[in-house]
Amino acid sequence: MPVYARALVWFRRDLRDFDHAALYHALKQSRQVVCAFVFDRDILDALADLADRRVEFIHASVVELQQALQARGGGLVVRYGVAREEIERLAIGLKVDAVFFNHDDDPAALARDAAVGAALMQRKIAVHDTKDAVIFEREEVLTGAGTPFSVFTPYKNAWLKTLTPFYLQAYPVEPYADRLAAQSTLIPSLQEMGFAPSDLRELKLPTGMSGGAQLFDDFLDRIDRYHETRDFPAVKGPSYLSVHLRFGTVSIRQLAAAAWQQGGRGAQTWLAELIWRDFYHQILWHRPDVATGHAFKPQYDALPWPNPPGHFEAWCEARTGYPLVDAAMRQLNQTGYMHNRLRMLTASFLTKDLLVDWRLGEKYFADRLIDFDLAANSGGWQWAASVGCDAQPWFRIFNPVTQSERFDAQGHFIRRYLPELSAVPDKFIYAPWTLPDSEQMRIGVIIGQTYPAPIVEHAAQRLQALALFKAAAATDSA
Repeated sequence: MPVYARALVWFRRDLRDFDHAALYHALKQSRQVVCAFVFDRDILDALADLADRRVEFIHASVVELQQALQARGGGLVVRYGVAREEIERLAIGLKVDAVFFNHDDDPAALARDAAVGAALMQRKIAVHDTKDAVIFEREEVLTGAGTPFSVFTPYKNAWLKTLTPFYLQAYPVEPYADRLAAQSTLIPSLQEMGFAPSDLRELKLPTGMSGGAQLFDDFLDRIDRYHETRDFPAVKGPSYLSVHLRFGTVSIRQLAAAAWQQGGRGAQTWLAELIWRDFYHQILWHRPDVATGHAFKPQYDALPWPNPPGHFEAWCEARTGYPLVDAAMRQLNQTGYMHNRLRMLTASFLTKDLLVDWRLGEKYFADRLIDFDLAANSGGWQWAASVGCDAQPWFRIFNPVTQSERFDAQGHFIRRYLPELSAVPDKFIYAPWTLPDSEQMRIGVIIGQTYPAPIVEHAAQRLQALALFKAAAATDSA
C-alpha cells in the first residue's frame, strides 16, 4: 500500500530509468512519482572549460533519460540552477510528500544533500536516500574489529565473502511504471547554460543508457581475455565503461553480476576492478579529508616535495622526453581519457621522477578526465605517490622505459599519439635519446629539436625519491 500520494525522485549521478534504487523505492511507496534533474550551478559555474566533455555527456544522457521516462508514460522535469534551492522549490511547487535520491559520498555532495534534507524536513516533506552507485558502501564491509579496511586485498577478500546474489539483484522499475507522472519540461541547451559543444562526437564516445549498453555488450565478447589485454594501451582491452559508471548510465549491479556469474580469470580480474571502485568509495566515506588534499597516511601530509620549476608544466604539456609518458598525456589532453596502466605510470613519473606534489597531478586529472570520480582519482593518485592505501611502501617506482617495453612492445601507442616519432625504429622507440646522431639525422628525428630530450634521468631521480621518503619515514618514527 503506497505511503505517499506524490513523491519526487531527484536524479544526479544515476542517469538511467532501470535498476535504480531511489526510483524503485519512490514508485513502490507512492501513488504518483515526478522525476527531476538539476544542472547544478554550484558545480557548473566552477568549470573553466566551456566545451567541457562531461557537461555534454551529461546533457546527452539527460535527453535520453527524459525520452526513456516518457516512453514509460512518465517524464523528467529539468532545471538549471542551484540544486539546493531548486529541489526545495520543486518539492513545494509540486506538493510532494517525499523526496527520494541515491547516495553520493563526495563531501560536497553530502553537505548539499544535508542542506536539502534539512530544508525539506522543516516543511514536513520526508527525505529518503539509499545506496545505488556501489555494491557495498560505508559500513557494510569492515574488518573483524569493526574498523574500515585500509589495504585493498583484505578488503577484496571480505567483499567477496560478503557477496550473495541478493546484493546483485536489480531494483525492478517496470512493475510500478504506471505511477510515473507524465510531467516534463524543456531541457536547456548547452548554449543556454553557457557551454559549447565539445568533440564528443568526433571521439565516438556513446552517451546515455544506450551508449552504456552498447559498450557493455561489446566488452562481454572480450571479457574472457581481459586479464591478458587490460595492460596494453594499444589493444582494445578495457571495458571503456568508466564514464558510464561515473554518471550511472549503467547499473553497477548488472555489471558485477555479469562478471561474478561469468567466472574465469578475465571476468574475475574485471570484478576486482569494480571492487577497487567500492574500496575507494568507502575510504572517501570514512576519511573525507582525503578529498581536500590530505594524505591517507598523515605522516606524508607535509612531505617536502621539491617541485622543480618547469617539471609540472612539461608533464602537463607532454614534453618530458619519455615517449610513453608523453603519449599518455597527449591521450588525456586530446580525448579526456587515459588508459588505466598509463594513469599509474604518469602519476608515478610525476611524483617519483619529477618529484612534484601529487596534489597537482590529481587536480590536473580532475579537470580533464571525462570519467573523473573523486574517490577513484584521489585513491589512485595517493596509491601512485605512496601516500595512500597501499600494502607496498614507497620504494615502488615505475621505470618509464621498461614499462614501455613491456606494455607497448612495438610502440603502436607511442606512435599513435607522438607521430613525430613514427620513423624511430622499434628498438629505440622507448628511449629515442639513445638513437645514434647519424641515425637521428637520417630519419629526421632530432632529440632536443623535433622531440624533447629527457627532462630528468630516471635512475638519479629514483634515488632522490627514495631519499625523500626515507627521510620522512625516519622523521615519523623518531
